[in-house]
Amino acid sequence: MFGSFGDAFKLPDLKRRIFFTLGILFIFRVGAYIPTPGVDRAALANLFNSGGGIVDFLNLFSGGALSRFGIFALGVAPYINSSIVMQLLVVIFPALEKIQKDSTDGHKKIVQWTRYGAVLFAVVQAIGMTAWIGNLGIFSGSFFDAALIVITLTAGSMAVMWLGEELTDHGVGNGISLLIFAGIVARIPDAIITTGTMISASGQTPQQIIVLLIALALMVAVVAGCILLQEGQRRLPVQYAKRVVGNKVYGGQSTFIPLKVNQAGVIPIIFASSLLIFPYTIANYFTGNSVADFFKFLFEPNSLFYILCYVALIIFFSYFYTAVVFNPTDIADNMKKYGGFILGIRPGQPTSDYITKVMERITLAGGIFLAIVALIPNIMSSVLGIRSFYFGGTAVLIVVGVAMDTIQQIEAQLLMRHYDGILKKTGGKSGSLLRA
Repeated sequence: MFGSFGDAFKLPDLKRRIFFTLGILFIFRVGAYIPTPGVDRAALANLFNSGGGIVDFLNLFSGGALSRFGIFALGVAPYINSSIVMQLLVVIFPALEKIQKDSTDGHKKIVQWTRYGAVLFAVVQAIGMTAWIGNLGIFSGSFFDAALIVITLTAGSMAVMWLGEELTDHGVGNGISLLIFAGIVARIPDAIITTGTMISASGQTPQQIIVLLIALALMVAVVAGCILLQEGQRRLPVQYAKRVVGNKVYGGQSTFIPLKVNQAGVIPIIFASSLLIFPYTIANYFTGNSVADFFKFLFEPNSLFYILCYVALIIFFSYFYTAVVFNPTDIADNMKKYGGFILGIRPGQPTSDYITKVMERITLAGGIFLAIVALIPNIMSSVLGIRSFYFGGTAVLIVVGVAMDTIQQIEAQLLMRHYDGILKKTGGKSGSLLRA
């Protein structure tokens, strides 16, 4: 494996992309430590030390920038919210779908409108966050001081969006996902130290040691489940008819169509988490109002309503994103064009309907399993009492999914140039991740 990593640095273009990725991640982490002016950071630290729930959840996705109220405190949440709204609008309005599919310029227009929407979401969330810290007594400045915070947070969010897009274009992997990945991974050492300190302070009783061992076993099981979910697939057998062209015979071989159980990757988790943060941000405008307090109670992480919405949104976005990236009609048409057919299914529309039916079933199973893996650590943390270690199923799914996607992209670059992949099959053959 280490030899394969060394091979990656033998390719100038791939080496440049890897170093560019590391540089962007370094800039992102530095921005998390640059403070926003006018905020009482000591009071903010006390809030997070004694907090939990939504503040820990928001801090997780900002990579710790929220606990320091850094310029990147909003993270990628505004851009993700804007992307969700834009993708929904494209599905709802045929005119937008036509623009998106029209040409390269049409796609650029959709991307540009998504950026404008991200600015709007950033302003709204920045105002809500400023009102939130004002109500908590962490900020007591004038109107102009509050405006400075809003402008700083909005500019920081736009900078994060730009870093993510640059990372996608010139680095390795999906930029936005990698930024979230970096923020989560950066918190692991602090989480481990905090958990160890908490257990040591309790006297290291046998019960505490057992609890720690159960928590570690649970984390290993969740990671294994995430890997199985990412690699799981349903293979549809395909037979190609023999064709005689001149003196040559084409076709006649058997192959398969790999339908991934989790076609959407970590997108449903990211979308669902970001969307559920937004109502809580809006409710901060009206602190003290009974309706606003009721909404904050509903959307508090680990509440029953939040969990139900979380599960429903994960399953919904699993279907939604799969429908966006996977087109059974195109697959059926290409198979018919080259003389391929699924055994027992007629080519053309019946093949498309069959693939759609199979995809709907495995997507449901994948969405449910995705939701279960995301919730098990949160439920167990409440049962085991390890509340300070907020590295639950959502974070693990994102970390595992993004890491595997990034490795897969590096493997593809290596295999195209006849190098062994990073992960090798037994017997020295490469490309274990590319079997899907």
